[in-house]
Amino acid sequence: MILIGQYDSSYVRRVGIALRLYGLPFEHRPWSVFSEGEKVQAINPLMRVPTLLLDDGDMVADSNSILDYLDGLVPAESRLLPQAEPERRKALKVMTFATGFADKGVSLFYELHLHDTPSAYFVERCRAQILTVLAALEAERMARPGNFWFERMTHADIAVACAWRHVSEAHPGLIDPAAYPTLSAHCAGMEALPVFQEISQPFIAPA
Repeated sequence: MILIGQYDSSYVRRVGIALRLYGLPFEHRPWSVFSEGEKVQAINPLMRVPTLLLDDGDMVADSNSILDYLDGLVPAESRLLPQAEPERRKALKVMTFATGFADKGVSLFYELHLHDTPSAYFVERCRAQILTVLAALEAERMARPGNFWFERMTHADIAVACAWRHVSEAHPGLIDPAAYPTLSAHCAGMEALPVFQEISQPFIAPA
């Protein structure tokens, strides 16, 4: 398998981390949809990353779909998503919040840097949505003491940490770690893990 996309994207990074934790062999192509968009589009018509090129020539796109595919390649007891309710639903909720606030971080970056005159309304809306979600995640994490959100590491832990770093680096000063101490500590703990240090890349602004 070949994973396409740069690790400064929280979406690409969460897939790379899952692949490594699952012990699934893969190659990495750190292609940018801006400077190498034609390469990406030749494999994925949407010209989006992450894209996972399979050994049979087919592809899977979108981080959620890719993770669902990868989960199906490993035994149920090894999957990074709780299989029993209500933990499964709760993990999916955290993952949705994490990817949602990452989405808003991307939208905010594009608005600020790709438009000659950013919309003040849209900028403030994105910032407010990011901070509101972070407050909700902080409350969720405070209610779950321990190294991980659930009994062991899940896609939820990975999604939150990847989104936190991505948005923090893309928008310096937007997230005040002191305002979300439990969440900040959680993300720092995840970043200290060897797999997070291996599957990592500082944010590179698209050009």
